[in-house]
Amino acid sequence: MKRRFNRTQRNYIIAGLCMILVIMGVGYAAFQSQLKISGTSNITSNWSVKITDIQSKVVNGTPTNASAPTHTDTTATFRTTLTSPGDTMQYDVTVLNEGDIDAKLDKITIPESTNPAIGFEVKGIEEGSLLRSKETAMLTVIVKYNNVTEQPSDLTADLKVTLDYSQAPEGYVPPVTGPSIGGQPVEIVESGDGLYEDTYESGRYVYKGANPNNYIEFDNGEIWRIVAKETDGTYKILKNDLLSNQAWDSTNSNNWTRPATLNTYLNGEYYTNLDSSIKDNIVSHTWGIGAPSFEDNQEGEINKVIEDEKETTWNGSVGLISLSDYALANSNVASCESMMDLNMNSEMCRTTNWMYISGSYWWTISPNAGSSTSVWYVLVDGFLYNNGAYLSDYAPRPAVYLKSDITLSGSGTSLDPFKIVS
Repeated sequence: MKRRFNRTQRNYIIAGLCMILVIMGVGYAAFQSQLKISGTSNITSNWSVKITDIQSKVVNGTPTNASAPTHTDTTATFRTTLTSPGDTMQYDVTVLNEGDIDAKLDKITIPESTNPAIGFEVKGIEEGSLLRSKETAMLTVIVKYNNVTEQPSDLTADLKVTLDYSQAPEGYVPPVTGPSIGGQPVEIVESGDGLYEDTYESGRYVYKGANPNNYIEFDNGEIWRIVAKETDGTYKILKNDLLSNQAWDSTNSNNWTRPATLNTYLNGEYYTNLDSSIKDNIVSHTWGIGAPSFEDNQEGEINKVIEDEKETTWNGSVGLISLSDYALANSNVASCESMMDLNMNSEMCRTTNWMYISGSYWWTISPNAGSSTSVWYVLVDGFLYNNGAYLSDYAPRPAVYLKSDITLSGSGTSLDPFKIVS
C-alpha cells in the first residue's frame, strides 16, 4: 500500500537524501559498494460485511411464520402468514462488519408492496450511515395486513431490500440521522425526557417525559409545547396553559363535527384573535376524532385506541388533543401507556407526563364510545374520565398544527424556548 506524505514530511525526506548523497560522494574515492534491498509486502485488512441473524416477533394480532426465518451472509428470508386485518409481524435483521475496514451504506433499495392488502415498512439502517469495524447495525422489516373491507384477490406480496455497502473514506463523518425540529437536529432518546420515535406510526416523533425541551414561544409571549412532529412534517403543538372553563357542547352532544360549541368557538372567535405569529404558521389539518371503544379493549391498549380515533376524522385549524396524545406523552411506557395502567397508576404516571397540569380539569377531543353525550377529559390527579359535554366545569386547552417548513431558533428549554425565525 502506498503511503502519502504531507509537504513538511516530503521536505524532511528530500533533505535527508541530499545529506546521504553528500556523504556517499565524499567516500567514493576510497571505497565502492553495491547495495541490494529486497522485501515482501502484504495486506492484512479484511473486507467482510454480512448478515448474521434474523429474528421475528408478533407486534399485533395473530400472524405466524410459515417457516422459520433464515439467512446467509448476504440474504435474509422470511415467509409470513397473515390472518386478519391488523396482523403485524416484525423482523430484525442484524448486519455485522466483521472485517477491519469501516463501511458506509451507499444505497438502500426498498420497493413498494405489490399488494395493497399487505404493507411493508423498513426502518433502522439509513443511507449514509457508518458501520465501523466489528460493529453491528439493525434493519427492521415490519409486515402488516392492511385494513381492507373484503377478501383480497391477491394473497401474496414479495419484498426484496438491497443494502449496498462500500469502504468508508478516511475521516468519514455520517450525516445527521433522525428528525430535525425546525431545521435543528434533535437526538432521539429511548428513556427519560426527550423526543422519541412513535412506536405506532413510522416517521412520527413524539415528546415524552416530565419536562422535555419542547417549549415554543410566539411574538406575543405565549408559550406552547410541541406534541409531535408528524409524518407529513407538520408540528402538532399544545398551549401550555388553559383557557377559561366552558362546555364542550352546550346541547350535550359529543359530536365534534356537528359542530360542537367548543369547535365553533376555537375555529371562530379564538382563531380570529390569535397573534399573527401563531395564526400565520397554522395549517388546516386532519384530526382523529373517533371514539375509543373499550368493549373489546378493556385494557385500553394504545394501538387500538389510535385505530378507533382514526375511524372518524375532521379537518380544521384548532382542536384539542386526543386520548392517545395524552398517553403517548408519558415516558413511563411500561406502567402508563395503556388507558387502564395510566388510570390505575395515575399518581405515578402524572409525574412522567409533561401534559399534566396540577389542580386542573381539561377537555380532550375524544368522545366516549358508550354514550352520545359524554367526552373524555383529564382530571386534577391526571386520571382520565368521561362526563357530559354540557358541563362547564372543565377548560379547553387548544392544539394546532404548524407548517412543516418553519425554521426555529432556540433550544426548546423553558429558559430558551424555540422561536420561529421569520
